[in-house]
Amino acid sequence: MDLEVFLAEQFLAFALVFARLGAALMFMPGFGEQAVPVRHRLIFALALSAAFMPVTPVGTMTADNPAQLFALLGIEIAVGLWIGLSARILLSALQFAGYQIGIVAGLANAFGPQLGSFEGSTMVASGLLMAGIALIFATDLHHVIIGALLMSYDVFPVGLIMPGDMANQIARGVSTSFWIAVSITAPFYVLGLLLNLALGLANKMLPTLPVFFVAVPVLIAAALLVLALSGPALFTGFLQFFRDWLATLSF
Repeated sequence: MDLEVFLAEQFLAFALVFARLGAALMFMPGFGEQAVPVRHRLIFALALSAAFMPVTPVGTMTADNPAQLFALLGIEIAVGLWIGLSARILLSALQFAGYQIGIVAGLANAFGPQLGSFEGSTMVASGLLMAGIALIFATDLHHVIIGALLMSYDVFPVGLIMPGDMANQIARGVSTSFWIAVSITAPFYVLGLLLNLALGLANKMLPTLPVFFVAVPVLIAAALLVLALSGPALFTGFLQFFRDWLATLSF
């Protein structure tokens, strides 16, 4: 075989693998964070694609039919984006929960660092998001992510795309993310309701009581106490949901 033809085939196969893995890692929690320099993310995606290329069912590719090749690249990019965005939607549950906790606890701050994917972040949301990403690496869940990316070729063979099923799964991911966030935030809703009700009754009995100056410290202290007590269960539940979702790519 001509060396030039062989190198061209290998390069095209590598491009197909990189199209899926690079698109997925662009949004994958932990690997696609904005705090990670773009150059480092690109080098990691290239290295991972080179390591995975021999064990993926991509095979050799030729440039005899450019239209078919570009169609395959588009499909692989779409599948990779679907994987990365689905994972990012699940991770956004922590940020949405932190946003709600910050509002209930009086810790919302318009000038808080925005480390997530939408505006209006709070300090609690940023803290939960950073803790969740750190736990992904601390619990070796990033190994499961890399394994799920490789096994995704069993669920989505090269050149196969299922727009209807993928759209349904995105919708289910959004609803699951919202359900996780509401489940995490539920104790704080109860806490805020009970404390505000108690302070309202106290204000009725003591009209001269400066409710605002009394309520804010009590509410913040109580919310931080509940957050410290429920933190382990909160992150354990999220990581379990995230691990279960990654398992769906390993069939």
